[in-house]
Amino acid sequence: MQKNKVIVICGPTASGKTALSIELAKQINGEIVSCDSMQIYKDMDIGTAKPTPEEMQGIKHYLIGYVSPEVRYSVADYKIDAKKAIKEIIKKGKMPIVVGGTGLYLDSLIYEIEYQDIKLDEAYRKKLEKEIEEKGLEELYERAKQIDAKAIEKISLNDKKRILRILEIYHATGKTKTEQEIESRKKEVEYDYKVYALNWDRQKLYDRINKRVDIMIEQGLIEEVKQILAKYDTFPTAMQGLGYKEVVEYLEGKMTKEEMIEKIKMETRRYAKRQLTWFRKNKQTIWLNAEDNMQNHIDIILRDMHKKTP
Repeated sequence: MQKNKVIVICGPTASGKTALSIELAKQINGEIVSCDSMQIYKDMDIGTAKPTPEEMQGIKHYLIGYVSPEVRYSVADYKIDAKKAIKEIIKKGKMPIVVGGTGLYLDSLIYEIEYQDIKLDEAYRKKLEKEIEEKGLEELYERAKQIDAKAIEKISLNDKKRILRILEIYHATGKTKTEQEIESRKKEVEYDYKVYALNWDRQKLYDRINKRVDIMIEQGLIEEVKQILAKYDTFPTAMQGLGYKEVVEYLEGKMTKEEMIEKIKMETRRYAKRQLTWFRKNKQTIWLNAEDNMQNHIDIILRDMHKKTP
């Protein structure tokens, strides 16, 4: 039986995914499912570069501003919610377009990976955090490499969140992340995912990132963080978001405003590099030259969509 097609537009932060996806949705009667682990949160608008209602141009977006920053939202939650949104869009006779840069979320869909929703062991997390303080992250990276050399290939030396995840999965289940993925990939993929990524010259991408951070500061990122801190009591994962944790450090007096801005730019550039590494590992990704005309990208996608699946 012919599977329903789902378009995916991924790529690093600040690469132009939002603009391309909205223009594409307008031309093909599509609706957009966000694949961004930070845009999922309410009230976190400026720092996550959420599209504004004007930018959306009447195109319905799913899973944006969807959960409270107080909620610990996992990849397992995302997979359930994203598949529900895709089904709803298909039911309407429209084309689902999955858009975002969170590689783990995307892999859960396109490879049908069932990530176990592992309960966080607070005591073990604190122990790991203490080890990072005393010995540095590199020691934990090496330990994660010994446990799961395959998973670590996609992860950079300073990607604390994913290094901890490898250790925590093994600690909680006695199985490696890779073993779990192999077991969970046995399920047949439900949709025919067509994956596209925007590729920039590295320096031009970094310039775009730096400019975007300046714009976020101008738009009131510091004020946004103050409002969130005043409104919510806890932030299990939300305040670990890029841009937000640096503003919190600035508000706590740990750095100057200039240092904070530079740190956000540097961390965002590092994140973009990690995203590129991640998406390049996905063999089915079709890379689009980001400096090309947007209509050219849309024409490439449309030609692919009309090809018959063997």
